[in-house]
Amino acid sequence: MAKQFSFLDNPEPSFSHELEMGGRVAGLDEVGRGPLAGPVVAAAVILDPENFSPGLNDSKKLTAGRRQELFFEIRKTSLVGLGQASVEEIDTLNILEASMLAMRRALAALPVKPDACLVDGNRDPGLGFPTKCLVKGDAISFSIAAASIIAKVSRDKIMAELAKEFPEYGWEQNAGYGVPYHLQALDVVGLTPHHRKSFAPVRRLLGEDSKVTY
Repeated sequence: MAKQFSFLDNPEPSFSHELEMGGRVAGLDEVGRGPLAGPVVAAAVILDPENFSPGLNDSKKLTAGRRQELFFEIRKTSLVGLGQASVEEIDTLNILEASMLAMRRALAALPVKPDACLVDGNRDPGLGFPTKCLVKGDAISFSIAAASIIAKVSRDKIMAELAKEFPEYGWEQNAGYGVPYHLQALDVVGLTPHHRKSFAPVRRLLGEDSKVTY
């Protein structure tokens, strides 16, 4: 069973949890649990302890420009694995289980196996390695922060590409979240194959008279 740790008072990223676990440690995080459209994306990152940016932090605390800069720095100096779970898998499994699946796929995509893992949140994804779960881990672990940046930038790129096919929803700006612009487009234009039918705002449109764009 994974250990759990919570650090709630003014958290700051550090490398202390990685050192405590010992050996080659992978940090894992996912992005995209809340949106109404698109996949959930996870990343696994093994940092080089001697060569990573001290500016790593929770992706939500960084500007888009800074995330992009760190994305390229991380890809250049670290070992990175990406995984995702599709809309169909989200609707079949539920978003929590799909997020765990995306994390397992991200870990499997790493070019080397880690000795241990640090995971954002309080749920053990069942990675098959010694694992510590860190609540708000992206704010206290450099490795998880790096994973949050990789996952966030990667998912934003996916949604920007999908927006080219379905420009009415503003996904290049809202990444599929249920902002007013997106909700209005759902009411006017209807659903796409990339909408999560198990999510309430989408599910309510699946009545007899709902519009579907595919």
